[in-house]
Formats: sequence, C-alpha cells, structure tokens
Amino acid sequence: MIIIKSPRKIELMRQAGKITAGARTVAREMVAPGVTTREIDREVHKFITKSGAQPTFLGYGGFPASACVSVNDEVIHGIPGPKVVREGDIVSLDVGATINGYTGDCAGTFPCGEVSAEAKRLIAVTRQSFFEGLKFARQGYRVSDIGHAIQEYVEKHGYSVVRAYVGHGVGADLHEEPEVPNYGAPGHGPRLIKGMTLAIEPMVNVGGYDIRMLDNEWTVVTKDGSLSAHYENTVLITDGEPEILTMAADL
Repeated sequence: MIIIKSPRKIELMRQAGKITAGARTVAREMVAPGVTTREIDREVHKFITKSGAQPTFLGYGGFPASACVSVNDEVIHGIPGPKVVREGDIVSLDVGATINGYTGDCAGTFPCGEVSAEAKRLIAVTRQSFFEGLKFARQGYRVSDIGHAIQEYVEKHGYSVVRAYVGHGVGADLHEEPEVPNYGAPGHGPRLIKGMTLAIEPMVNVGGYDIRMLDNEWTVVTKDGSLSAHYENTVLITDGEPEILTMAADL
C-alpha cells in the first residue's frame, strides 16, 4: 500500500530530511586519503545522534553501522571498517536518519583527492541522471517515467543502470511502496500523487549492470569489477515542482 503523507507528516519528513542531508555532508567532508571507512561512519553516527535523531541503518536488518560506505566497485551496502580510503578512490556514502518516527534517506559518490577522468564523468552522469528522473517526479506521471528518464540518460553516456536494486517509497519505514526502478519503459506502475515521498536513487556502473554479493551478505559489487556510483535523495511529490527533502546546497 502506498502511503500518502499528511501535511503534518510531511513536516516530520522535512525534519528527518534536513538531518539526513547534513549527515551526508559530514560524510563527504571526511573523504580524504588515509581516512578509514569506520572513521567516516563514526562521524555520521555522532552527527545524527547530536541532532536528536537515530541512525536509520544501524541495526536495520542486522546492518552493523550508521552509514553505508562503498568504495570503487562497491555499488551499495559497504560495511564500514578498517579499509583505508586512498587517493584516486571514489566513495559512495549512503545515510539515513529517523526523528519523530519519520525517515530521510540520501546518498552520493565523492572523489578522494584527484581521481581519473572516467571516475569524474561517472560521478557527474550518475548525479545528473537523478535530476533527469526528477523531471518526471510530478503528479500525474507514473513511477516508471522516472526510471525511464534515468536509464535513457545513463545509457546515452555509455554506462549501465543496476537492475537488481531500486529506489523506493520512504516515510515511517525506510522501505515503503512503491518500488522505483531506475530503468524500464515509460507509462507503467502507480500514478504519482501529491503527498507521496520517494527515495529516487540511480546506481550506475561503468561496465555491465550485473552485480554480485560479497561473503558478508551485505556489500554489493559490480560483477566485472568496474567502478560504480550512487546518488539519492528523498523527494516529495507536490501539485507542482517536486520538493527534495534531503538536498544540501553543495550536493
């Protein structure tokens, strides 16, 4: 069942979104040569809890950290630990915060120092693909219109969109209906209605879209070892322009 948010619940979502966006900024600012993924996670946890919220990911389905920190060919769900981020790496940071029972969810991929031209291009295309999809996050369109626009933009630039993982509704729960694929034909799926809140999150690979799961049963990597990038925001469907609830000025 798709949950349409009341004005009061939307305000709670805005609060959660603001904290979540702040956590992503904190994580981005931590990305530097020599930093461990655990140190990034520690700062995210500290920021979220000091803001009066709870880290949504911590303990979710057994996940052991407050942030997903995925490096290079890791698509999503990288578990923070002793891994050291090095010059030239790209780091995908996925964070969530819950306050007063409502959740924000956002992600972004960021360079560590100087990275290759290919890595820069991948990050830029992934981010822009979100905004291409956002053009269709409006009342009256269908869910698949978002994904079709993302896929079209990504493939035009020679990259591939991950199929096995998709965006989703978000609100009182981190994952709500509907699913929001980043691919597919337009004109399918539920019609978008004012008050829906969606986590739109393209995951884009330099190589093929096939993925595999590591032995930790969380971390997803590209099957061919190619670089991957991730960009996500929580979006409110309105009767006009969509509202990004997790947008920070620099991201």
